[in-house]
Amino acid sequence: MTKEKGKIKYFVYVRKSTEGEEKQALSIPAQKDKLIETFGHLDIEFVEDKASAFKPFNRPAFADMLERIKKGERTGLIAWHPDRLSRNEKDAGEITYMIRTGVIEDLKLATYHFENTPEGIWMLQMALSQSQYESAKKGRDVKRGLNKKAQMGIYPAPAPIGYMNDKYAEKGYKTIHTDPERFDLVRKMWDLMLTGEYTPPRIWAIATKEWGLRTRNGKPLSRSNVYLLFTRELYYGEFEYPVGSGNWYKCEEKFKRMITRDEYERVQVLLGRKSTPRQKQHKIAYRGPVKCGGCGAMITAEEKVKHQKNGNTHEHVYYHCTKRKDPNCKEPAIEQAELEKQIAKELRTIEIPDDFKHWALARLREMNTQEITDRDRIYGSQRREYEACVRKIDNLIDMRANGELTEDEFKSRKNALMSEKERLQAFLKDTDRRVDNWIEIAERGFNFAEKAAATFAEARENDDMETCKEIFATLGSNLTLKDKILRVSLDDLLFPVQTMATEVNKIHEGLEPPKKGENKKDLSEIYSQNPILLRR
Repeated sequence: MTKEKGKIKYFVYVRKSTEGEEKQALSIPAQKDKLIETFGHLDIEFVEDKASAFKPFNRPAFADMLERIKKGERTGLIAWHPDRLSRNEKDAGEITYMIRTGVIEDLKLATYHFENTPEGIWMLQMALSQSQYESAKKGRDVKRGLNKKAQMGIYPAPAPIGYMNDKYAEKGYKTIHTDPERFDLVRKMWDLMLTGEYTPPRIWAIATKEWGLRTRNGKPLSRSNVYLLFTRELYYGEFEYPVGSGNWYKCEEKFKRMITRDEYERVQVLLGRKSTPRQKQHKIAYRGPVKCGGCGAMITAEEKVKHQKNGNTHEHVYYHCTKRKDPNCKEPAIEQAELEKQIAKELRTIEIPDDFKHWALARLREMNTQEITDRDRIYGSQRREYEACVRKIDNLIDMRANGELTEDEFKSRKNALMSEKERLQAFLKDTDRRVDNWIEIAERGFNFAEKAAATFAEARENDDMETCKEIFATLGSNLTLKDKILRVSLDDLLFPVQTMATEVNKIHEGLEPPKKGENKKDLSEIYSQNPILLRR
């Protein structure tokens, strides 16, 4: 039996990640102060985390809190904003499922309006998906930008000693150039090594103790970094990015090379490395997000080459369990070609025709129009509250100026009003943006469902493994391989699309194909009368 809302005990979850992407988030003490001010009249217990919510199962305090909620110790949950609760699909799904099934009886958010209705839960899912999308998009955009720099011949990483990163160039075009204080000294280190008469430790001693070589932060070069210095291909104008990828690039023409390729190779021989053969680019795209369905360890991949008697060579990629959790795991390996067939089959289950996508988005925009009306109404009410609060602050200042209030009375009232002003500002900002986010997310899901199968097939044909990898990763995060069968738990955004795709395909299969010369039938009316599509 559901408790009365006033008797529910609440966990108040506060989180402040130390990672760069969340540096702007409120500190934990600041979150606590605001939440106590708003929800202090309820029975609350604080739970703190200082880890990122971008990766699932990364927050022990959060996991312990959910277990305690499941046991019924406290069945309410309070947070500052949805993105404090989760920035990944798994934790987001866990929260929304617990709300929908009544395990979490009530959810309260300081800067976001939530109602425990099917529509409210859907809007919460959209907000949580937006948080995950924004975090993932930042990472993808950064990676794309770094890859673009590498293709332009610009080294996309901190410069090695002897060079400097250009801090003042336009973003995306920051190159590296010679360090006038250290370039010649580092070249002299290479010269000593090339004589064959000096070891790296001896060169280190000469450079640091006799020449006074220091890094840009004023510290002596470490012994290990001397060995690293003599293995850096960048000094002769080439680099691999990302490291270990097999993708090699030549530095732009204006880059000043410190040594020649022949000099580099000679040093490698002197170091006992003999040579630095270029790694070929591996055609491995699907390891990483997949786990073994038998023992739960990660799936890895390896290439095998078969040489035939007629001189032909065949390369095959096999995916298998790493066996790190269970050395005796018996799950068999699967060839990449077979795995790709299963991925293609899964993508076809969410494939939707173009006309349905346009109909569905039109319906969503109709809902969006109503949402805008609701937003404007809420926004107007919040704006009036905000303006009233500002007037109170102005009146308070006048009262202090006229001597009607003591300094302590003034500070006490001012602090309370300023807190109220900040709270209302947060409400205004969230209300102003919340409508457009879920339409953007829904459109992105439909676009992916419409084109993913065809794009994946084209990428396979063109050997574009990067595109194949991106499409595969977008399907979902809970991917397992058991008995050579890939099992996929679709992303929260794609799961309802799959249900709709199945229903739409049934509609299309039941229709006669258009006769020659006939225009394609408009199915909008049929879609509008289908209860499953309308519910989804």
